[in-house]
Amino acid sequence: MRLPTGIARIALGLPLMLLMLSVHAQSTRVSGRITDANTGEPLPFVNISFIDSRIGTTSDIDGKYSIDTYYATDSLRVSFVGYTPRSVAVRKDRAQVIDIALQPSNVQLAEVVIRPPDENPAFAILRRVVQHKPANNREKLSAYEYQAYNKIEFDLNNITEEFTQKKLFKPFAFIFDNIDSTGAKPYLPIFMTETLSEVYYRQKPKTQRELINGTKVSGIENESVSQFMGDMYQNINIYDNFLVIFGRNFVSPIADGGKGFYDYYLTDSAYVGKYWCYKLEFKPKRPQELAFAGEMWINDTTYAVRRIEAGIPAGANLNFVQGFWVRQEYDQVQNEVWMLTRDELVADLNVIRDTGKPNKNAVQGFYGRRTASYREFVVNRPREEAFYAGAEEVLMALDPASEQEAYWEQNRHMALSEKEAKIYHMVDTMKTIPRFRTYIDIVQTVVTGYYPMGDIELGPYFTTYSFNAVEGSRFRIGARTSSQWSKRVELEGYTAYGTKDEEFKFGLGGKFMVSRSPRVIAGAYFKRDIEQLGQSVGAFREDNILSSLFRRLPNNKLTLVDDYYTFLEREWFTGFSNTIGFRHRTMFPRGSLSYISYSDAQEPEIINSITTTEVFLNTYFAYKEKYVSGDFSRVSLGTPFPVLQVHLVHGFKGVLDGDYDYTKMIVRVQQRIQLGALGFMRYTVTGGKVWGTLPYPLLLINAGNETFYYDDIAFNTMNFFEFINDRSATMFIEHHFDGLFFNRIPLFRRLKWREVVGFKTAIGSLAPEQREEMELLPFMYDLSNGPYAEVSLGVENILKILRVDAVRRLTYLDHPNTRAWALRLKLNITF
Repeated sequence: MRLPTGIARIALGLPLMLLMLSVHAQSTRVSGRITDANTGEPLPFVNISFIDSRIGTTSDIDGKYSIDTYYATDSLRVSFVGYTPRSVAVRKDRAQVIDIALQPSNVQLAEVVIRPPDENPAFAILRRVVQHKPANNREKLSAYEYQAYNKIEFDLNNITEEFTQKKLFKPFAFIFDNIDSTGAKPYLPIFMTETLSEVYYRQKPKTQRELINGTKVSGIENESVSQFMGDMYQNINIYDNFLVIFGRNFVSPIADGGKGFYDYYLTDSAYVGKYWCYKLEFKPKRPQELAFAGEMWINDTTYAVRRIEAGIPAGANLNFVQGFWVRQEYDQVQNEVWMLTRDELVADLNVIRDTGKPNKNAVQGFYGRRTASYREFVVNRPREEAFYAGAEEVLMALDPASEQEAYWEQNRHMALSEKEAKIYHMVDTMKTIPRFRTYIDIVQTVVTGYYPMGDIELGPYFTTYSFNAVEGSRFRIGARTSSQWSKRVELEGYTAYGTKDEEFKFGLGGKFMVSRSPRVIAGAYFKRDIEQLGQSVGAFREDNILSSLFRRLPNNKLTLVDDYYTFLEREWFTGFSNTIGFRHRTMFPRGSLSYISYSDAQEPEIINSITTTEVFLNTYFAYKEKYVSGDFSRVSLGTPFPVLQVHLVHGFKGVLDGDYDYTKMIVRVQQRIQLGALGFMRYTVTGGKVWGTLPYPLLLINAGNETFYYDDIAFNTMNFFEFINDRSATMFIEHHFDGLFFNRIPLFRRLKWREVVGFKTAIGSLAPEQREEMELLPFMYDLSNGPYAEVSLGVENILKILRVDAVRRLTYLDHPNTRAWALRLKLNITF
């Protein structure tokens, strides 16, 4: 299956980012001798403990003591019967010697007055939990490693009797023998995967690595999916202030500022295993906020989380999630070292929220289940430097024996249930049924745009018909080879015809997977077709029917191109790649475009075409980017770090009739920044420069948008070809508040709308010689009179799928076919 391809702002975000900085705890070692201040005699059996802590010891017969702990506070209290207690300061996270002399005293009993507590007793425990987070977080350790077992299962739920009797499912009747009706919703297991891996961590320099030793997947044969099913991509650390779940920022119950988001209750104390623990229950202070409801057991000595059970309340501002529950267990694998040993997660996903009432027409949804177990811990024993070398975090190191069931019977951390054991056979059987294959093909068509027909795939279906002012009605048919034909070679081609220009267009090419590890792809393509220059890569393609339907201006600034290009792409490690290539293009103006040149102030010369011959080098760097790959394409799962792209081009005059000699460079940096309770921010900064004298089609054309559809990486009130420069810089900033304000207004709270604001600007200039080379048309300008800017205020999550933005253009309001205000819509489906 193929997968589809400011200062104020800083001042606002800086305190939160400082709050979220990770602090690595180190061991505090205090030793010394306790003596009588008058006689100098050693005092045995003296109580020495850290203030506001249960960590302590007693002096030995010679008055000597020693404490080595991760849970130190800033002071020691020393007490002994018949002596005045003393408190001494301690320097945390280092070794020190502190000798203490106690003064004898006369003890007199004082009056005892019992008063009710001045604060919620849960807060005192919570304070200690937060205080000890650096010590209890496993990232305090210089190194650790463990074996991880992950089991992930997907189930179809809301399985009713009427559902099983539908004619549509008669070919699959046998699968309903596996329905489990013991829960609130009857469900049918349909997919399962198991992964066994070894996880390694080193603190300095911080390095993580996972070796996948075995993987067993029902239904999907894709190595990158197997990587994603490992431990590193799935783990949630409760000690983080914010937990990213379904792409949203949830506040952890033990976040530093948790009292601002949760109500806490101390309800019990008891042994959990061999540890005495306090039971704290918690729930969100306000509906719709991204917080949990549940309970946690806190160890009374180290204030580490021993066990936590939590769920997302029904009112949370989250789409398509009817329920989400997580249960984690932690154990002390060695003195003062707590590690996660078991992790269970269940998500109930459905397009329509279940009312909880019987409904024979209930829409089927999915359960997603994950069970993970961790054991064989090795702590503070880092491996040799060479072991951590390399940029790849997840490596496939499959044991050949993992293909046999005996391997899993011996190595899985928990036995499969009877129904789980049947899933592999059931899914393999379903894959052999033609009707099931047809359903899968339909889903693939909707997702990818291509309909599979054996060795070929037809599509994309959304380009079959479109229209524009140059071609009139445009009809197109295209196809590409499928993975069934080859997993290393992909050929594709298409032909199109316009009823107005009465011209045939076509394209043909292919690519070859030279190597999968490292990833090396070579390709060659030719096309003769219509293009829209100055369109962002995030816009609808020219022949998409939606681009034709939702236009605000006629699509008449088009260019016919003859384009030959070849390329070689090489990925050096995950997230870092180069592409080198050769391109030869001839451009012909169409519609309202024309190429006019003035030579020695004489009569204008009409130029029929422009030809370029160029080589290019593209660089892409996304540190720790995660993705899922198909045979040729991949879908990025993102990275928290900035993404850098560099595009360098040189054109050669006289080579293959090339008309110009020039160099062009474009640099782009973009990033998504999670800001916890404030939502998230995205920014894109782009800079470009041209060396050489060129006609306007070859200069830097700012990306405009002439549709009513909101384009994230274009100027939505700017027209195509409106601004042309030979040096330019743009900045796009967009902040998503994720309902931060609407969640506090009752009406909007129920609607689950979310706020989004944006700012976009461009600066640039155009040298006089560029205008002399080719005349700019009346609707073309440069940015020499100042920056272009627009702001937007939007609401997203309308009906769970729509985003509406009011866009205000701030500059160059006198240009033709422009408006100060514009309304833009976008289909935006997110959790």
